[in-house]
Amino acid sequence: MPCYRCGARQTDPVRGASPWKRAVRREAQVLVCPDCQRVHDLDLDTCASCGSIALICRLGEIECRSCGEVRLARAGEPLVTAGSQGSAPMPGLAAEVEAALDRVLGRS
Repeated sequence: MPCYRCGARQTDPVRGASPWKRAVRREAQVLVCPDCQRVHDLDLDTCASCGSIALICRLGEIECRSCGEVRLARAGEPLVTAGSQGSAPMPGLAAEVEAALDRVLGRS
């Protein structure tokens, strides 16, 4: 899953905690890369109780990791997947997947 803002893709993780952060934007779970985390205007959803952006989305619920508030995700909201920002899939993704399969399966 790429960064929702810049489209950067994660590389193989190193040991320890990932520098990438999960967040919620327009009722959908997104990832934010370390570079984009430095930007102050990320347009992320916030908790109605405490104002935190430390939200996670799972099984139709949005949970605040700061205060623990849980609410239902609003039905009918447009789903935005990471990197898509409401548009078609990112160009080149199919080529990336094909190249990865070629490497794993030993194709030339």
